[in-house]
Order: sequence, then structure tokens, then C-alpha cells
Amino acid sequence: MAGHGEVGPTALRMMLGTHLRRLRERAGVSRSDAGWAIRASESKISRLELGRVGFKQRDVEDLLTLYGVTEPRERDRLLQLAHEANNRGWWHRYGDVTPDWFDAYLGLEAAAELIRTYEIQFVPGLLQTADYARAVARLTPQGARSEDEVERVVDLRTRRQRVLDREPPLKLWAVIEEAVLLRPIGGRQVLRDQLDALRTAVERPNITVQIIPIDTPGHPAGGGAFTILRFPRRDLPDVVYLEHLTSALYLDKREDVDTYTQTLNLLASTGPPPQQTADRLTSLLNQLPA
Repeated sequence: MAGHGEVGPTALRMMLGTHLRRLRERAGVSRSDAGWAIRASESKISRLELGRVGFKQRDVEDLLTLYGVTEPRERDRLLQLAHEANNRGWWHRYGDVTPDWFDAYLGLEAAAELIRTYEIQFVPGLLQTADYARAVARLTPQGARSEDEVERVVDLRTRRQRVLDREPPLKLWAVIEEAVLLRPIGGRQVLRDQLDALRTAVERPNITVQIIPIDTPGHPAGGGAFTILRFPRRDLPDVVYLEHLTSALYLDKREDVDTYTQTLNLLASTGPPPQQTADRLTSLLNQLPA
């Protein structure tokens, strides 16, 4: 959709996978039979339909034939989609400083029209200053990054933030635990500059931030941070992203997405309203030691 997010390879794989699943179900073909037709396993068909892996042109051709898709224009459209889905996104050049499982998220982020996130450890990446991102990049369990690698991570973070300035811009709604804004990652001055940057960011119409007070007795989001991505294409379901230390989960089943959406809605509706965020940031800034 012109003007919206970059419909990169991750989103295109999801779109094509959804189309192929619908065609398979309409034709009454099992995943096992579909796998046999392309000399693959049932699990391979499942991964293809979820957009988790790339598509071979020959496999798509064979599946379309199996599913009874004979109209030349429809076949050409889906084969072109398969070709485009195998292209690499701009973020691929940063693969040396990002884990493989994060690549899919970068593609989804670029394609999204709305991102809602709940954060308990760091300021959301799309709102981080360069110095804050630099300090976060140095917090790695795999051993110290070189300074060149740290700068590449910061470059990637800065490049990602362009989605907030495109036309139309990505809409970002972040619910942040107040403890995040008290943690002096990178030192007091880095935190001060980050809080000031957040105060500026919330003035933008496409950015909403809510702060959950540190003295809140408890809430249902006890499982940790998560992100929900929504896309302008109806072909693409909402996706919940859960990041772990060495991997990530991407959930798009309706019941999973609904559970996380309801949890985030409850957090947003019971926490202080966004209109109070700028004043709270000012208060936190004033409390910082000089």
C-alpha cells in the first residue's frame, strides 16, 4: 500500500503464506500431501504458510498446480510475490551485529502501521537516543562488542527510527514501567538526555507514551515485555513479538493476539493517561542528581 510501511520480505512471506494456506484449504489438500508434492515435510509446509522461510519458485509453482490454480494472471501474481519475498531488506546489511531471529522483527516493524509495546527493562528502541542505544548495545551476554560493532548497532537503531518520520508515519504507543526511567543506563547524563528526548517525542501526534508508576500494586502483564504489530494490509494478521535472551516468538493466532491485546488495553486504561506523561517526565528529570 503506497505511502505506508515498507512491505519488505518478511511481510510479503506472510502474505504469500496466507494465500497458499487458503488455497490449500479450499482445495481440500492436507499439509502432508502438500509437503509430498514439493518433496518436503508437513512441518515445512507449516513454516511456508506462516512466512517463516523463503520460497522456491519451483515449490510455489508445484503447490499452485496441486491447488488447482490454473489462471495465468493469478499464477503470475503469486509467483511474482514469491520472487519479491525472497529479496533482502535494507536491514540485512546489519546481520553481523543482530541475531538471525531478530531479522523477522525488523521486517515486520518496517511494514507496520501501528506498534503497541509494553516495556519493563529499556526505553523502546524506536525512542532511544544514540547515547542510550550505545549503552544498551554494550550490555551483551555474549561478551563485549567492539566499538565498531556498537556503532553499527546504533546506526541500525537510528535507521529504524525513520518509520516515525515517513508519510504517513508509524503510530507508536508505548506503555513503560517507571522503573525503566529510573535506571541510569549509560550514566546520569545519558538518562537525563533520554528523558528529555522522550518529553519531546510525546509532543508528536503519532507517539503516545504512558508510564506505569513504580508504586502500582500489580497488573496482569506479569509475563514480561511484549510488542503488538498491526499492518495496513488486511492480508496480514496482527503479530505479537516476544523477545528472549537467545530467541524470539512471533504469535499470530487469534486467541494469542487477543490475550495480549486485552492485557495491553487494561494496562492503558488503568494507568495514568498519556496527557500526564510530559509532566511525569519533567518530575523525573527534576529528581535526578545534578
